[in-house]
Amino acid sequence: MTDTEAPLDVLHETAAYRISAVTQLLENLAMREEIHSDAVVLHDFARVLAIPLRDGCDLMDVIGRRLQAQVS
Repeated sequence: MTDTEAPLDVLHETAAYRISAVTQLLENLAMREEIHSDAVVLHDFARVLAIPLRDGCDLMDVIGRRLQAQVS
């Protein structure tokens, strides 16, 4: 399904889920007293989390463009 076919509510649900998942993982990491990981592991972890975060933000951009087109 492309973004031009997906209903806005489906796009929003997908974007919200991806952004929420990344947020929960980052909050969990931030609440830890000590992190016994080296910089490489944390760097790789951040890169992995950036993928769904970027994807969720891209979906929000699609939603914004589609809503703007409806208003215009």
